[in-house]
Formats: sequence, C-alpha cells, structure tokens
Amino acid sequence: MPADPDSARRALARAAEATSALLAELGEPADRSPEQRAEAAAAADAARALRAAFMDAHTEAVYDELTDHRSRHLRLAELVREAAVRFPGLVPTAEQLAAERTRAQAHKEGHEIDQGIFFSRVLRSPTAGAHLLDAMLQPTTAALALLPEFTRSGTVRLQSVTVERRGAVTHLTMCREDSLNAEDDQQVDDMETAVDLVLLDPGTEVGVVRGGVMSHPRYRGRRVFSAGINLKALHGGGISLVDFLLRRELGYLHKLIRGVRPEGAADWRRSTVDKPWVAVVDGFAIGGGAQLLLLFDHIIAASDAYVSLPAAQEGIIPGVANFRLTRSVGPRLARQVILEGRRVHASEPAARLIVDEVLESAALDTAVAESAERLRGTAVLANRRMLNLAEEPVDQFRSYMAEFALQQALRLYDADVLDKVSRFSGASVGKAAPARN
Repeated sequence: MPADPDSARRALARAAEATSALLAELGEPADRSPEQRAEAAAAADAARALRAAFMDAHTEAVYDELTDHRSRHLRLAELVREAAVRFPGLVPTAEQLAAERTRAQAHKEGHEIDQGIFFSRVLRSPTAGAHLLDAMLQPTTAALALLPEFTRSGTVRLQSVTVERRGAVTHLTMCREDSLNAEDDQQVDDMETAVDLVLLDPGTEVGVVRGGVMSHPRYRGRRVFSAGINLKALHGGGISLVDFLLRRELGYLHKLIRGVRPEGAADWRRSTVDKPWVAVVDGFAIGGGAQLLLLFDHIIAASDAYVSLPAAQEGIIPGVANFRLTRSVGPRLARQVILEGRRVHASEPAARLIVDEVLESAALDTAVAESAERLRGTAVLANRRMLNLAEEPVDQFRSYMAEFALQQALRLYDADVLDKVSRFSGASVGKAAPARN
C-alpha cells in the first residue's frame, strides 16, 4: 500500500475492481467448485488486507472527509453509503449489498466483512470513534415524526413494539408474538424509535420494557420477554451487520445507558436526556434478550423464568455481554453462561446477580409500579449517570465495539456458524432456542 494518501486511494480502488471482476468470473458463490471457492477466498483476503492497511494509515482523514471535518453527524448506514461513493473499493457499494440480500447467508460473498474492517478502524480512533458514538445517540427520524402525536395521546403502535404511557411511566411491549420476540432488523428499528420516544417525551419519567402475549404454538397465551436473534432471518441472509448487529449496540442499547442527544443547541448541564429503566422477564430472556437485561436499573423476573446466552451453540458473539456480564456476575459465572451455555433460572441463588426481584406472575404488575415509583426523581437520574460512568466508561465501550465490529463480521461468515444456524433455524418458527433442553 503506497504511503501517499491519494496513491493509496487509487491502489485500493484498482485492487477492489480486480477482485470484483474475478468474483464475477467465478460465478455465483453457491455454484462454485471447492477450488473456485478457495480462489475467491484468497482474492477477497488480499483485498481486505489492503483495506485494513489503508484504514490503519488514514482513518481520521477518511472520517473527516466523510463528515466534513466532523461537522455532520452521520449514523452507521449513512457513513458507509458515503464511504462507498467517496472511497471506491473501501466498503461494498449499494449494488453489491443489494445482490447480497438476495442470497442465503451461506451463499454470500461476505462483503459485510469489509464494513466490519471499516467500523473497527473508525471506532478505534478516539476522535472519529467518539464522534460516531455521538451520532448514534441522536434520535431517529421516525421518533421525531411520531413524538408530537405520542406526547398528545400517550400511545404509539409500531410493527413490533407498542408504546403506552400510563401516568409518568411509559411501557414498551415487544409484540412479535409469532416469533417469541426474536429480533431482526425491523425490531431493532422499532425498539430504537420506541426508546427515543420514552427519552424525548416530557411526560415520561421511567421506562418499562416487557414482552407481550405470544401466539407462537408452544407459548400461546403466555408472555415471553425475548428469544434473542431471529435465527431463521440470519440463516436466510436477513440479519445485517450494520442495520442489526452494530446499530443495535450503538443505537437503542447504548441509549438505554447514555440517553438520547436531542437536536439543537446542547444544554450546558448535560449533553443527553436519559431516564431510568425497568425490565420485566416473563418466560425467558435468551441471547439478545439476556444482553438487554444488563442495561436496566431494576429487573423483575417471574419465578419460572430463566436467562441464557447460547453464544457457543450459535457461534456468534453475544453483543456487549462479554463486556458487561462479568461486571454483574463475576468471571466464573460469566464464562459458564457464555462459553458453556449455562442457563440461570430465576429460582436459583445465582439469578440474584442478574435480577433484583423474583416473584410469582400474579405479583409482577404491582412490583413494576412500586419499582417505577422508587426510580422517579432528579436525584435518581444524577446518581444513575454517575453509576453508569463508573461501570462503563465511554472509551472502554468504544474500544470493545471496535473489536466487536470486526470479529462479529467474521463470525457471520464462518463455516461453523453457518452450520449451526442452519440446524437451529429449521426447528421452529422464529427461533428454536427455547426448545433446547
């Protein structure tokens, strides 16, 4: 890779063009012979080495050009769209991504790995990475459009989440009843919009997240918190690195801790609007559902509920749980849960390291109201901010996410993951994890 930025930029574009031509000559990934697959993999790897070297040398210059010297706050998808146009060959084009979406996960070229390289380098940079984190704390356009109506009526129904204000408490009910609240791109989109509404609504003091009543045959008529990632969607190629895996962590999950950064002039007292959060676990919190619990100020679980992070079984990285779980339960239990697939049942003593209250189902509603009442007040907010700052410093989170962006992208295309996802996703609608006993 040439040291001169302009020469390096041209060399990268030429290498990417040559790699694309070779891949097109080799035909569709699903139709390639073992020898052709090896040739494609070697060419892609060489091109990725150039991309990594280019970003290692020029991350800040690239980011400054894309954001007009950090005068614009571009979210993840906007940033890579700009990069594809301004830096040919650095990240996949819109056309390449559109072609990928028509393929099952096992038959993709793996262009998202190039996005993982890009974001890993951006997030490693203290300047570019911090600016991107700020961009991701801005409210979504959907939330801003819905806010006046929600402020007036106190109710919004999104495709996968219902938002309802009751007094000073707003309840987010996850309602993907056919798939046990298994998350996909749509649910991540809706959850971020819903979280933004809670944070921006002047009438809301506390947010509550709970799963709705399911229509899934095995759990019909029962509430379920979350079955985690939708493995059927992942197997079919419908789970994206940018719009799901990265947006989820840097978007609504991070907003649960840090709050939302409103538009307009910043308040000198604080840069974000944050609020306390309560979670109610009915049934189970698996995978992404368990990851979600690690962000709440108070967690109430039904006595028959359980929590699990089946990362080893699925082969992917459980979001930021590797970073946060040890803080809650200690290193030994964290390894048992993440590496060995241990379930933590609400009825066992270890569960008290994750949840605050364990109650019979009939007592949950009263406990939610009492908890929300305790969490109201400005003193709670101030102390909550300081606890979150001490427990999860922003720079530590940014550094973790830099490595996660690359490693999770690589995991998505590992043969081990593709085999496991194929087996698990065929067992039931949505996600089969609850059936694994």
